Amino acid sequence: MKTKSEYKALVKKIKEHNRHYYEDSSPKISDLEYDRLFQELVEIESEHPEWVEKNSPTLNVGSDLKKGSGFKKSVHKEPMLSLSNTYSFDEISLFIARVEKGLRKPFQFSVELKMDGVALSIYYENGKYKRAVTRGDGYKGDDVTENIRTIKTLPKVLEGVPGIFEVRGEVFMPTVVFNQLNNERENRGEELYANARNTASGTVKLHDPNEVKKRKLAIKVFGIGYVSEPIAETQMDVHSYLKKKGFPAFEKNEVRRCKDVQEIIEFSKEVEKLRKKLSFEIDGMVIKLDQLSDRDLLGYTGKSPKWATAYKFAPEQVETVIDSITLQVGRTGVITPVAELKPVRLAGSVIRRATLHNGDEIERKDIRVSDYVMISKGGDVIPKVESVIKEKRKKRALKFKMPEVCPSCGSHLKERKGSVGIFCENKNCSEKIRRKIAFFASKPGMNIEHLGPGIVIRLIKEGLVGSISDIYRLDRSKLKGLDGFKEKAIDRLLTSIERSKSTTLSRLIYSLGIPFIGASAAKMLERELGSIKALIGMSKEKLLELEGIGEEGADSLVTYFKDRSHLDQLSELETLGVRPEVRKIRKDHPFLGKTFVITGTLENLKRDEARDLIENLGGIVSSSVTRKTDFLLAGEKAGSKLAKAEKLNITILKEKDLEEKI
Repeated sequence: MKTKSEYKALVKKIKEHNRHYYEDSSPKISDLEYDRLFQELVEIESEHPEWVEKNSPTLNVGSDLKKGSGFKKSVHKEPMLSLSNTYSFDEISLFIARVEKGLRKPFQFSVELKMDGVALSIYYENGKYKRAVTRGDGYKGDDVTENIRTIKTLPKVLEGVPGIFEVRGEVFMPTVVFNQLNNERENRGEELYANARNTASGTVKLHDPNEVKKRKLAIKVFGIGYVSEPIAETQMDVHSYLKKKGFPAFEKNEVRRCKDVQEIIEFSKEVEKLRKKLSFEIDGMVIKLDQLSDRDLLGYTGKSPKWATAYKFAPEQVETVIDSITLQVGRTGVITPVAELKPVRLAGSVIRRATLHNGDEIERKDIRVSDYVMISKGGDVIPKVESVIKEKRKKRALKFKMPEVCPSCGSHLKERKGSVGIFCENKNCSEKIRRKIAFFASKPGMNIEHLGPGIVIRLIKEGLVGSISDIYRLDRSKLKGLDGFKEKAIDRLLTSIERSKSTTLSRLIYSLGIPFIGASAAKMLERELGSIKALIGMSKEKLLELEGIGEEGADSLVTYFKDRSHLDQLSELETLGVRPEVRKIRKDHPFLGKTFVITGTLENLKRDEARDLIENLGGIVSSSVTRKTDFLLAGEKAGSKLAKAEKLNITILKEKDLEEKI
């Protein structure tokens, strides 16, 4: 029997996992684990309906909407809800029984592949591509029209489709593209992306359509939403219609009409065989009532249609051996055990390591070195050990014990209140320092190009860098003579370091790696406070008054700036010339409140520089041209945005025009 406080803790935990999945595109647990937590919440709420909170995850669709995302919000003409999940054929039978009870008439299902991608609603008006919107909270989503326009296989013009025509589908990253992207990152010494689904989700939310285009996203369209004129009576007819109109729809072997659970089971076996041959990831099948008119008879729950469900495949698993267990020290000091595996191919890639999370996880699963284990990946997050094959265990296999001292610096490890795991609290721990420096220099941080993790390791080994401030003490004499550092390489690195000195305040705040303070929170702090000095002096109560700062973030900021070493570090950075620019918005400039769109290649300015100039003068920079756009800043190869702006009689500015107006 759960207590009310345990119920509240579970609600908070699920909301946190929703944020990781939907907002950050970086889930921390598998879909199966999440659904187990969710089902536990359902059971508690059924026993104690008086406890149910109005914002409980059981009553709301998980949302990908994020404050300060920079995307315009668009309302769905029809709700875009999520599906309930089933994990066994028995559960499918129960679903069918509920449908039978609700309809009391003969029925059939349309069963199709379940894409492991990002759900989208796409609108056409009188046959022309109009806009694309993410699921969001089910009722409104982010307008990602220009990003989705880059998908070549999505038709931009439909013949013979009058009025409003809404299609629904999923954007995904083809397996070959994902592997190529990771190979490139590995060659550059950058951290690899976890899986194709999260990478596709992050790509959809990029603010540069040109970068999105490089990622070569794809889409499958498999349903309709709001339509001015009916197009079909059944879901199977919808698939045929979409295919006929040129949409990338399901092939014949990817969808089937089934009348009962036995036919669904037979199709699922075929899909399991097909899965390995597909060019994209799937994580199950979707079972929908085939007759569209029958769906209205069943209706919806608060967050899901009663006429459809998803059947999720078990995570793809493979057997291998744990050669050793190593320990990884994070930049915050958390010690993470990692299983070093006998290399094995799984879900399209070779797996050599799998996270073991923490000591509790190792003890719960009784994981030992030399054990034969089943590891999973598939549509999940990162490789993980699912279970131990104990019948294959060697007699002398010893239990693994988490260390009492840091594997990097030898300091005694400690637990932190409210956290699972153990931490190294030594500020001088070499591994913590390495990771902090790499994070500080990363693209979302201070954006110091040519200072990737591999270079950071070399500079630390040579004794040239031991803190983030040491980056700004590097000069030609120190770098000259190091293997691989030729004149051009030295020039590039020093130029990047010098350029980073005049970064924005929000980048500096983010790059410090303060727990619970992400990029959007850093931008808000820059906008609201305007200086590091103002931030240092803020009390927890005042911080909580700021939109987007919660208890954890407020506590983290107060703790960070109470630490004398952190204040000394900031003082050093200032002495070395790091003086972030605080965006001061002019209130008297004609740009105030005007909407700009930037397109094409500018001659003297980078896009980010042009954006900053406009925003500093009170302008708003958008990604898409609409009737509400005031100015289009057009460089070379402006393309379709220029044509649309001319058609709408929007003022076109060249770079020199912008300079004159500024």
